[in-house]
Amino acid sequence: MNTQVLIATVILIVAGALVSVQSPINAALGRGIGSAMGAATVSFAVGLVALLILTLAIGDGASLTKVGKVPATLLIGGLMGAVFVFSSLWAVPILGVLTTAMVVILGQMIAALVIDQMGAFGLAQTDISPQRLMAAALVLGGVVLSRF
Repeated sequence: MNTQVLIATVILIVAGALVSVQSPINAALGRGIGSAMGAATVSFAVGLVALLILTLAIGDGASLTKVGKVPATLLIGGLMGAVFVFSSLWAVPILGVLTTAMVVILGQMIAALVIDQMGAFGLAQTDISPQRLMAAALVLGGVVLSRF
């Protein structure tokens, strides 16, 4: 395994752990302020401020002026992030952290299979293979085992 792959893997493991911690923290915020939607809004506002400070600190502020030059459809990622934050903080008290994380991963895998098959968004096309379907099936099994 080369160094770049190792670093990317470690970063994603940490990011995944942070997602699992983020959901119950946001759920507690929602209980504290009395609104799941309000908690999602606060969470995104804090994230926006943090990213803005970081973007400016590393000298990438000028890149923000180019947003108007990209297709508007590329801005939907922020909306998708908002849906994720809201739905996960809403679901954690109902499903628990583990099941919520597993269901999110299952959704990611299903979408990833379709995106790879289509070669969408300029990515290389990768066929849906029996091994890749089995990977998604194993995650589905994890969902079942984690909750039912």
